[in-house]
Amino acid sequence: MLKRRLSFQVKLFLALVCFSCLLLVLLGTILFHFIDRQLHHDLGQRARVQASEIALMPGLAEKVAARDIPGIARLIQPLRAESDASYIVIGDTHEQHLYHSESPERINLPMIGGDNAEVLKGKTIISVRQGGIGVSLRSKAPIFNAQHQVIGIVSVGYLTSYIANINARILWQAGLYGIALLLLLFIFSWLFTRNLKKQMFRLEPKDIAQLVLQQRALLEAMYEGVFAVNEEKQLILINRAAREMLDIHRSEKDLIGKPLDEVLQTSPGFLTQRYASVSSGRHDQIAVLNQREVIVNRVAIEVEPGVESGWVYSFRDKNDINTLSSQLSQIKRYADNLRIMRHEQLNWTATLVGLLQMKHYDEAIRYIQVQSEGAQRVLDFVSAHFASPALCGLLLGKYVSAREKGVELQFDPACQLTRMPSRLSETELMSIIGNLLDNAVDATLTAPVPAPVELYISDRNQELLIEVADRGCGVDDALKPHIFRQGFSSKPDSENDIVGTEHGIGLFLVAGYINKAGGSIEIADNTPQGTIFSVFIPNGLKHDPST
Repeated sequence: MLKRRLSFQVKLFLALVCFSCLLLVLLGTILFHFIDRQLHHDLGQRARVQASEIALMPGLAEKVAARDIPGIARLIQPLRAESDASYIVIGDTHEQHLYHSESPERINLPMIGGDNAEVLKGKTIISVRQGGIGVSLRSKAPIFNAQHQVIGIVSVGYLTSYIANINARILWQAGLYGIALLLLLFIFSWLFTRNLKKQMFRLEPKDIAQLVLQQRALLEAMYEGVFAVNEEKQLILINRAAREMLDIHRSEKDLIGKPLDEVLQTSPGFLTQRYASVSSGRHDQIAVLNQREVIVNRVAIEVEPGVESGWVYSFRDKNDINTLSSQLSQIKRYADNLRIMRHEQLNWTATLVGLLQMKHYDEAIRYIQVQSEGAQRVLDFVSAHFASPALCGLLLGKYVSAREKGVELQFDPACQLTRMPSRLSETELMSIIGNLLDNAVDATLTAPVPAPVELYISDRNQELLIEVADRGCGVDDALKPHIFRQGFSSKPDSENDIVGTEHGIGLFLVAGYINKAGGSIEIADNTPQGTIFSVFIPNGLKHDPST
């Protein structure tokens, strides 16, 4: 239960503290053994040097040979006062004490330790043995006479208790430094964990893992393409939609960490250009990624306020946006047609009401007959020749809209549509006809002399034929290969367009629907002036010779 209640910061702090303590204990133990060994070595060498120097003192060999105990004491006593050794001992070849700096009562008593055999052979040794006053680290050197014969032994030693006191003093000092270091480690661990928790936005590791999983699921579910780069322009994230839209067949794992210019073909200055903020309303920018026009939005990754450590890019296909814009424009046109018809109907009704109020009944009847003949004639013709109610509504709306602009829309008597093409939906067919009629009416308005727009629709053969003829300004031969290209237009932009700039979208959309249905579109000059658009769409049925 305690483990569950502790936060990540506290658990990390405790882990660092425990590790630091164990590390200090281990280092202290190793250091203690090293210091102890080094101290034994240094004191052993010091004892060896002292023993060798004492053995070579002038006059010592004569006094040892003569067993002049008081003389030996007078000779060695000044050295004892200057030495830090625990004791200095002089013995003869019979291993009996001739001088003991700490225990004079041991004179003429045997030397203890059993390590004199090598010394009597002329060797200098270092050993740890039990002596008369305790266990000690000692060095023994032989005393030679003039004939280079061993006549005595010099022993200089340091008690192990003395060495232990030195170690204890060193250990105490090291302990104080260790406690100070441990305190510093505590402070460092706490500050480190607090800073780490701050960088993790005060979240627990489980929360971060959950956020990562949620982010991955969200990115994979998004329709828009998303990718991100770090400060070094290396790819750190890319979702499935981005790979599909940009035709990238490598997995995300293979792409992560690669420079962006190795993964994507971008326009010059794509990563360095400045984007407007989202609040300005102009954050969408047109760019080219992998030879595909997209609309991009860039958001900076700020670990600290004002410091950009990377960028996240989201993008949509420009054609999708244009298609939606064009469809919205078509809906707007439908609404305008309905408004025109309603306006005309209100005018017709107001006139009829005025005649009835003035009791001009005969004139009212004639007015009704005159107004009804034209509208009814068009209504009857459209209803009889076209099987689609939606298409009939579109054609009636275009007829009324053109008449309000002063342009007459004429239907060829041979028009006929008994069935919809199998490769084309009703909405797509209405978009094709509507855009062609709008272009023809607009072209007619620019002509110096008003002329009708002619429409012919027929599915009598094994393909659907749509012809729209106008007597407007016409299309220059040099422009005909480019007229169906997206963005191409000879019309000025409208600043009051509610959906943005529509020009250059209609014919592009028409061509797209026709190509999708496996059809074709042709442009020809009309006589004496104007243009004829001819659309051929297979209906998927075999030709009947009887028709």
